[in-house]
Amino acid sequence: MKIEKGEGRTILLVSPHADDPAFFLGGTIALWAEMGWRVVCVRVTDDRWDSHGLTEAQTIMNNTEQFQAAASVLGISEIVELGYNTDVLGDVSEVALREKIIRMIRTYKPYALVSFDPFSMYGEDNEDHLVVAKACNEAFWTSQFDLHHPEHFANGLEPHGCFERWYFGRRLTEITHVVDVSSVLDKKVRAAQCHVTMMLNYANQLVMQARTGGKKAPLAEDALRSGDPSRMIDLFIRRGSQGTGARYDLEAAEEFRIIRFGGLSALLED
Repeated sequence: MKIEKGEGRTILLVSPHADDPAFFLGGTIALWAEMGWRVVCVRVTDDRWDSHGLTEAQTIMNNTEQFQAAASVLGISEIVELGYNTDVLGDVSEVALREKIIRMIRTYKPYALVSFDPFSMYGEDNEDHLVVAKACNEAFWTSQFDLHHPEHFANGLEPHGCFERWYFGRRLTEITHVVDVSSVLDKKVRAAQCHVTMMLNYANQLVMQARTGGKKAPLAEDALRSGDPSRMIDLFIRRGSQGTGARYDLEAAEEFRIIRFGGLSALLED
């Protein structure tokens, strides 16, 4: 599919972590921005423990700054920080998180709501992804009800219905749309390369896993020695995006499950 002109309309992307937008759908975000969409990204956690060899305060600062840099590369218009602790959203009230997402929907009145798919094949191995996905999925409905959170209305907000829902994930159960991101693949790589702190932590994890198996992971080891994971990130992003594209005879692509007008488009008239 081709990304249509945004004409100032808003995309509301709800992301558990700083690196999720660039890695999972960075190409599509870049295309939205190029086509005149206003992309608002809600980061749910502060990624305070996603680092290797740094203090918690330094980790929060680095990951926030690097997220802002990646967002700038992709053309994200605005960032909203919810500030939850990372990797423990399983302990958070889903209803309380849902209320915050409803508030964002009513505030920004998006054309489309974008999040992880709560029904990804085999599930996600990151609980934060699942919790955010489930909260977003229900917030789509409840943001339209005038009896859900009437306290919002005292602040001038009102119910709002998103026209489309875009779902992404590691492996979707159903793929309805494929976006050709060949023209913005380099931009997606550059955005992902902003996440130095998180990717050095990931490199350290890969080295530990390899060591347990009696193996070596040269690319990850080189990233740790140099403090520069850019080569490793370039390989991950290009190989993943190009592998997805090859399934559709494209140079690079990203996959989504999209629901338009609740699947009831036959009821629509211009």
